[in-house]
Amino acid sequence: MSIFVFCVSVFNDLNAGLTDFKTIEQAKQAYENKQYSKSAALLHSLDKEVPQKEYDIGNAYYKSKNYDAAIKSYKKAKGVDKAMRLHNIGNAYFQKKDLDSAIKSYEEALKIREDKDTRFNLELAKKMKKKQQQKKKKQQKKDKQKKKDQKNQDKKKNKDQKKDDQKKKNDQQKKDKQKKKGDQKQKDQQNKEKKDQKKKGDQQKKDKKNQEKKDQKKKDGQEKDKKKENDKKEGDKKKSDSQKEKKPQDKKGDKSSGASKAQKKMSKEEKLKQQELKRLLKKMKQKGTPTMMYQMNSAKKSKRNDSANPW
Repeated sequence: MSIFVFCVSVFNDLNAGLTDFKTIEQAKQAYENKQYSKSAALLHSLDKEVPQKEYDIGNAYYKSKNYDAAIKSYKKAKGVDKAMRLHNIGNAYFQKKDLDSAIKSYEEALKIREDKDTRFNLELAKKMKKKQQQKKKKQQKKDKQKKKDQKNQDKKKNKDQKKDDQKKKNDQQKKDKQKKKGDQKQKDQQNKEKKDQKKKGDQQKKDKKNQEKKDQKKKDGQEKDKKKENDKKEGDKKKSDSQKEKKPQDKKGDKSSGASKAQKKMSKEEKLKQQELKRLLKKMKQKGTPTMMYQMNSAKKSKRNDSANPW
């Protein structure tokens, strides 16, 4: 571990105290025991600010994988071999996978001095970068394909969703149509029932009205028949009364009674004559000989009248 020997020699030149040497020894021991963070902390506790101390702290940080702190310490260690510091800075960037910065540090170190290890690390960094670029390109291609597949999937999904939505819409329209049809059917049924009920009610009213008319007609007929019967009874009574009044006179040989019978008899003959006359007149109209028939009838009437009532 020559670095700590170098650090000790520096502190000897600067007349360092016993405590500083003790701290340096502890830092060295911690480094050897792979207690790198402890070693860096012990070196930080030294009061003297010398480049070698920062370089040793950078090495301790590098071993503890604190690469950012290591780079910072290496850059502060001005005075220590620059090519060596740039080599170590390149290594720290390489470990961080910052290959561009690592390549730059290696190239600057090689400009100062050609070194087999630095050249190897540079070529390795370039290969890693190329591989990283290929990987990145492959990943980009993969991401692009994934994006394309996702786009196609989304497109298909949207298409399926649209198709599903259309199907749902059609099903809903069909359902609404059926519901509307069912509602219309129900409405028509209700209207029909109302119409039938109204028709039935109207028929019942009509039947009731007709029944009332029939009953009234029957009642009127009964009243008329009753009136007729009463009139007949009254007429029969009057006739009976009239016959009762006339009968005693007939018994007594009242001439007026005989005259009434003759008058009644004459009335019947007159009635027959009128009927005969009407019949003959009708017949004459059909045959077209009214005058002759009238004369005949007139002669006949005259003959019959002369025999009944001589002048």
